[in-house]
Amino acid sequence: MSASLKGRGAAFNPPNRFEQLHLEPLEIEWDENDEDRPVQTVFYKDTSKTILAKNDSPDIPFTYSINPYRGCEHGCIYCYARPSHEYLGFSAGIDFETKIIVKHDAPALLEKEFRKKTWQPQMVCFSGNTDCYQPVERKVQLTRRCLEVFLKYRNPVGLITKNALIVRDLDILKDLAARDLVFVIISITSFNKELIRMMEPRTSAPYKRLETIEILSSHGIPVCVNVAPIIPGLTDEEMPMILKEAASRGATWAGYTMLRLPGSVEPLFLDWIQRTLPERAGKVLNRIRDVRSGKLSDSQWGKRMGGEGEIANSIKQLFKLSCEKVGLNNEKFEFDTSHFRREPKGQMEMF
Repeated sequence: MSASLKGRGAAFNPPNRFEQLHLEPLEIEWDENDEDRPVQTVFYKDTSKTILAKNDSPDIPFTYSINPYRGCEHGCIYCYARPSHEYLGFSAGIDFETKIIVKHDAPALLEKEFRKKTWQPQMVCFSGNTDCYQPVERKVQLTRRCLEVFLKYRNPVGLITKNALIVRDLDILKDLAARDLVFVIISITSFNKELIRMMEPRTSAPYKRLETIEILSSHGIPVCVNVAPIIPGLTDEEMPMILKEAASRGATWAGYTMLRLPGSVEPLFLDWIQRTLPERAGKVLNRIRDVRSGKLSDSQWGKRMGGEGEIANSIKQLFKLSCEKVGLNNEKFEFDTSHFRREPKGQMEMF
């Protein structure tokens, strides 16, 4: 079992499935009792020529997404995006949360897409992979600059995040909301502060996420709470309280997804739960297998988001009843694409 790394979710780098050579650290390199050893974050410049990723999964309600960063310093141990780092020659483990690829040209590339005659105005998800408000955004502000592009061209945008940093961009979000061009999703996994610190080490604290919902909703910005991921045997019992508290702060919609552990995420999660919650590991893993047909993950469309079986059905019913009780999901939100313009007249036209 690996030793914990302060401020990190993963404790090791599993082998990259695309690399034939894998280096194992010598035991003498680390002191297993030194939980405070720092692992510095390194940022790399991305030279991609396009910025929009196209999705064709029937489980996802959008076609295009934008990701200004690859890798995520939030370090959520269960993150389904971890295996995407392997395509870059890195590992899904420590590398994913310490080697961050930054797309400095994202705003210009996004503007280039909106100017194309072939572009049809539609909601673009921010982000489909890693969190667009992870810590580095505070400094480089790529998400904010991209939001300015969305506003300039009047193209709809959906945002999903676990970081209270989103309230920094309240001015732009209010202008987008006035035209039905934005929808924000705040993810909350648990209210257990100690669990969050271990499982999602660099995300905003649960109470800050509730404050974020309240601030956004009070300024007329449509807000949804995403209870995600549901970890059977660990966080599922918190769902009703999360929905109740989010609704009391102004959330109007809610959703949830079941934990899935694709590829290299599985050994990372196994190591994490046996290292941090050894007394609960057996129960949690058995419950996950119950909703995944005996496995720890299932990539089948129609099943991967909600799971299947008795426990999965019970969670689905609990979610539905809890939403009805606190008045969530009673309204329908629709983005307005009629405001889109391919050739904005000038900077002042943004506001």
